[in-house]
Amino acid sequence: MLMSKIHCQFSYRLMSLLCWLVFSLMSASISCAAPAGNGPAVVRVVPKGEGFQLLRNGEPYYIKGAGGDGSKQLLHDAGANSVRTWGADNLGPLLDEAQKLGLTVTVGIWLGHKEHGFNYDNADQVAQQYESARQAILKYKDHPALLMWGIGNEMESGQEDNAAMWSAINNIAVMAKKLDPNHPTMTVIAEIGGNKVKNINRLCPDIDIIGINSYAGAPSIPQRYKAAGGVKPYVLTEFGPPGTWEVGKNSWGAVHEPTSAEKAEAYRKAYQQGVLASPLSLGSYAFTWGNKQEATATWFGMLLSDGSRVAAVDTMTELWSGKPPANRVPDLRSLKIQGADQVEPGGTVQANLDVVDPENDPLKVQWVLQQEVKSYNTGGANEAAPPTYPDAIVKADNKHAEIKMPKFGGGYRLFAFVHDNHGGAAVANVPLLVKGGDNAPLATAKAAQLPVVLYAEAGQAEPYAPSGYMGNTGAIKMDENATNNPHAGKTSLRVDYTAKDNWGGVVWQSPANDWGDAPGGLNLTGAKKLTFWARGEKGGEKVSFLFGLLAHDKAYFDTAQGKLGDVQLTTDWKQYSIDLTGKDLSRIKTGFAWTVAANGEPVTFYLDDIRYE
Repeated sequence: MLMSKIHCQFSYRLMSLLCWLVFSLMSASISCAAPAGNGPAVVRVVPKGEGFQLLRNGEPYYIKGAGGDGSKQLLHDAGANSVRTWGADNLGPLLDEAQKLGLTVTVGIWLGHKEHGFNYDNADQVAQQYESARQAILKYKDHPALLMWGIGNEMESGQEDNAAMWSAINNIAVMAKKLDPNHPTMTVIAEIGGNKVKNINRLCPDIDIIGINSYAGAPSIPQRYKAAGGVKPYVLTEFGPPGTWEVGKNSWGAVHEPTSAEKAEAYRKAYQQGVLASPLSLGSYAFTWGNKQEATATWFGMLLSDGSRVAAVDTMTELWSGKPPANRVPDLRSLKIQGADQVEPGGTVQANLDVVDPENDPLKVQWVLQQEVKSYNTGGANEAAPPTYPDAIVKADNKHAEIKMPKFGGGYRLFAFVHDNHGGAAVANVPLLVKGGDNAPLATAKAAQLPVVLYAEAGQAEPYAPSGYMGNTGAIKMDENATNNPHAGKTSLRVDYTAKDNWGGVVWQSPANDWGDAPGGLNLTGAKKLTFWARGEKGGEKVSFLFGLLAHDKAYFDTAQGKLGDVQLTTDWKQYSIDLTGKDLSRIKTGFAWTVAANGEPVTFYLDDIRYE
């Protein structure tokens, strides 16, 4: 009996050991097949008290992010945890880098804008856009770094009460949830005025989160959002210094740009009052993590063009991580003009700079005089940098500068760029006016011998170069040696826009790569029309054709403009014409251009025999 009992206990223990070994091997097998962190994260929006919170793999997740093309390693080191994009083209490398750094990505799905020619009442355009979104979701839905889908960005501008647009957005959200139940949906709007919030609540039930782009109004978002009927959770998807449209202008119409230190306080106030202060807030994305020319060279950038960080980065580092950086950027207190900021042509200006370094690091100051733009765009598009005048800096040190202004009248802006030896920087600028009108004299363009041919055959010498790439430039390909079915001769010009979203275009420029900063162009007086032949690869492609893109805010502008918008091509060659009757053609620097807005699939079309006659 005793032996039997011992035998049973031994058998039981043996079986237990075997079961444990089998379970361990199965667990190891499962672990090898799907290592932790390599599968898609499960992200949920759940109620919390009077508001909401994000859960990522069951853990609370508050978005501390930024949008832009600056260093992601620097973003990680600053204490951020997320990146936002505006489109979904070629995101594989970004998602992979984000995963390695422990960052998440809100993947933007670009939706058509009215100003780019997209019509939400056009069933074909909407269907193509839906398919483009579907392909993006299928491509990236299982990436471990994915946080959520950002369906559109400010596409409501000019059509906020268009039910067809909101329905198209919700249909994409429905599809996203079906294909990918693991990640929430968000749509992003420009501010919250009018009926935007009400329409999303009413017409977009499958949008989980409202993304809000707000600048000067960011601190008051919690109160205004509630007053607008906001009940969904929100993310502040863009915030930063007040925009050019939100600050005052001086006596001649130039805007005052806050110093980098003043901007840093705007970021702090927006984050503390507009993000942290609301139970409906899930976090935010600061703008812009990088550098861009928009109104000025430094207005929205959290980094300078060389990658140096300015005070906004230090402020967000403290807010994200809970502690300031080990080495702080220079403290630029003021940049002031001694005497009048309006002078005669060739007059002298004295500038005084007050800047110190918190750690007493050595500082280097660079002074730059740049021409002022004459119109401040609000759409966020990339802009050509105005010309600079290095010879205008007569003498300068870290505290003072003497500037001999150009002899041409108009607006200018004096910058002081300050760098320490730890990657920190500060910047301020002041607008200046030289009395007497435009920044440069109207250059006399060379008289043209008509007809003027811009393209007829590969390899010909052209008076205008197709060098001005715009929009999503990485998706643009042009081949002047296309031999399949040219209209005339042996070749035609093949154009491919390979992206499924966003927009692109190319401008024929004189001189090449110039956006109005240098003399050039042709005097085309006497020309009656601009003609060209075009056909589509499949038929139905919509392309806009134009000339004269340089407005009077450029030193060397086009004296006339013309456009054929949303031309629908067929597979057969057809000649198109822009009438030049009554136009001042004395200087045409941008002789021809095309633009396309993708509607869910790549676009291919052909051009031939482009000429003024």
